[in-house]
Amino acid sequence: MGIVIATVCVAAVGLFVGVFLSIAGKAFYVEVDEREVRVGEVLPGANCGGCGQAGCSAMAHAIVTGAAPVNGCPVGGDAVAAKIAEIMGQTVEVSEPQVAFVKCAGTCVKAKDQHKYTGVSDCKMLAMVPGGGPKACSFGCLGGGTCERVCPFDAIHVIDGIAVVDEEKCKACGKCIENCPRHMIELKPKKNKYAVACSSKDKGPAVMKVCAAGCIGCGLCEKNCPKDAIHVTDFIAHIDYEKCVSCGICANKCPKKVIEKIEKPVLKEAVGQ
Repeated sequence: MGIVIATVCVAAVGLFVGVFLSIAGKAFYVEVDEREVRVGEVLPGANCGGCGQAGCSAMAHAIVTGAAPVNGCPVGGDAVAAKIAEIMGQTVEVSEPQVAFVKCAGTCVKAKDQHKYTGVSDCKMLAMVPGGGPKACSFGCLGGGTCERVCPFDAIHVIDGIAVVDEEKCKACGKCIENCPRHMIELKPKKNKYAVACSSKDKGPAVMKVCAAGCIGCGLCEKNCPKDAIHVTDFIAHIDYEKCVSCGICANKCPKKVIEKIEKPVLKEAVGQ
């Protein structure tokens, strides 16, 4: 008899809980836009945060509610943007693919050290060290590998003391830019093959004292550019990528060879560094 009573009690409790949950589910039901589900399925699912949202689910919600554009996912690119635009009944312009670029060529050989550092290999920690890390240049890459660790696509590695981006893997999510304490990583159009690999704002003589690969602001690149696409501001050359046609004249005229032609790096050299 006791077993029967216990069974009936358990069944009654289960029935009560089931009915309660059913009523609560209907009372607190939040309707989800079908488009949000479809957009979420199209997004790459990297959850990198490059779009400015907490993840792909949040991005799908933002797109459907109008808080984010249909082409707001840097990882998915034009292919994903086109699919989302079709779901949303919108049109989208084809955007120029971008990649991250580290504005420094101060390798272990070219950049001078002001002291030895034996501590945590992290750029944010190095930036807090008196003098701003071991390198004598206060603008250059610290080489602590913070950008390498935060990149969700294994697209950036520290090689010979500086961070180098693999353009084939880079999705322009902006994680490396966000986490660089020196603010020396920028996005550039992938089609442009030349970039100024220096961030120093010091005058020429001061630059030459600390690095053999620093921009000295001589202006030869600016004078010889046929498209008026490069100008020296704050003692450093800046390329206007909308005007640049990647002719390479500025790189050939640069006496310090700071204007680099971007080529695929051999990232296997980064192992163990």
